[in-house]
Amino acid sequence: MAGVLKRKGPRHEASKIDLTEGSIAKGLLSFAIPMFLGQLLQQFYNMADAWVVGNFADNDAFAAVSSAGNLIFLITGFFNGIAVGGGVIISRYFGARDKESVSRAIHTNVLMGLIASLIATVVGLLLVPTLLVWMNTPESVLPNSLVYFRIYFGGVTTVIMYNIFMSIMRALGDSLHPLYYLILSSLTNVALDLVFVAGFHWGVGGAAVATVISQGLSAVLCLIRMCGEKGDMRLEWRKIRFYPDLMKEVLYQGLPTGLQGSVISIGNIVVQSNINSFGAFAMSGQGAYAKVEGFAFLPITCMSMAIPTFISQNLGARKYKRAKQGAVFGVGFGVVLAELIGVVIYFAAPYALRIFVKDGEAISYGLIHAHVTVLFYFLLAFSHCAAGVLRGCGKAVVPMITMLLFWCGVRICYVTIALKLVPVYQMIAWAYPLTWACSSVVFLVFLLRSDWTHGMEQKNAV
Repeated sequence: MAGVLKRKGPRHEASKIDLTEGSIAKGLLSFAIPMFLGQLLQQFYNMADAWVVGNFADNDAFAAVSSAGNLIFLITGFFNGIAVGGGVIISRYFGARDKESVSRAIHTNVLMGLIASLIATVVGLLLVPTLLVWMNTPESVLPNSLVYFRIYFGGVTTVIMYNIFMSIMRALGDSLHPLYYLILSSLTNVALDLVFVAGFHWGVGGAAVATVISQGLSAVLCLIRMCGEKGDMRLEWRKIRFYPDLMKEVLYQGLPTGLQGSVISIGNIVVQSNINSFGAFAMSGQGAYAKVEGFAFLPITCMSMAIPTFISQNLGARKYKRAKQGAVFGVGFGVVLAELIGVVIYFAAPYALRIFVKDGEAISYGLIHAHVTVLFYFLLAFSHCAAGVLRGCGKAVVPMITMLLFWCGVRICYVTIALKLVPVYQMIAWAYPLTWACSSVVFLVFLLRSDWTHGMEQKNAV
């Protein structure tokens, strides 16, 4: 039958997982584990930068690197959200065995990635200096921050295109090859960090150069793999063009996620500016905690990333009951594991923070943040996994509105008012569990009171 993917062929390579058949738990975990290892290595990029800078440069340099995440995600998060939306569309057509639409969606996503890379480079280089001043970045930290961001955004194409390629490969059921490429690029990153920062004493500039080069290596390897695929899953440069119907679908799914990420980053930047007002040690302490949290929360992050692919493929294959069962397993698994991790971090935080910072004052700030937030990780996990369910079934607007309202609007209002009433650092940390709780309540009500596959079932019944 023309236009339909057959069961045999490239799809059944060992590296690809069919999420529409077999055990739900085994399928989700088999798909999520390589993603976890890949994200672990992605965190290793940042951890290597932070560790090398923290041990071979001064506190101001470490503060510049460790506090960079929110500002970077403000700009790149929007375009990465578009990539997520494109992945959902590809997964759905892949599950429906519609090979022509899969091919067009792949090439549309790549073109959007190229355009996004150009925009992110220009916007990042032009806006970063102003944003750093607006964030109350201490004068001692500002020069290092400017160097880091100028180099990072000068090479941000490598970051965005890697995320585009990775999203496409995962949508096609391949979470293994992105892992292999990250292993190689992570080893490269560590080696270059040691050479540029510890050896050549280039400071934060050396860390930024190492990150760009290493991320570029993984992007090139993904590109080679995609160009070597067979049939309609192969990337061919001559086919890269805008397909209006696919563009509309990708933007419909991706824009809410992209806007959500960027606007939430604005909320986090406001929070970061308040953290900055407590000085460089507060920046270092919170930055060190962010590294620990990013590492510890990876299993849940990856489950929330696997859920949309699972849901979308099964909805495309019209397996609605299986999609719902996968959602229950994914959300439940994420919530339970998150709380176990939170308990471990609560007691391990004093030792984990010392991996990145040595100064006692910086560690004390990190401990304040950890002891307020980690026992509420189950709320953060529920929000992320529930949002993944909704994105997978094409309802990306719901998590966008919910998270913008609470993780941005309420968070900004709370921090602004709370610090005026009680000007202590603990009040900043409480912004996170409070807003996680609000979003979790909304997601729970929505999932319990609505049949989130109903629209897809009606569409396919026509």
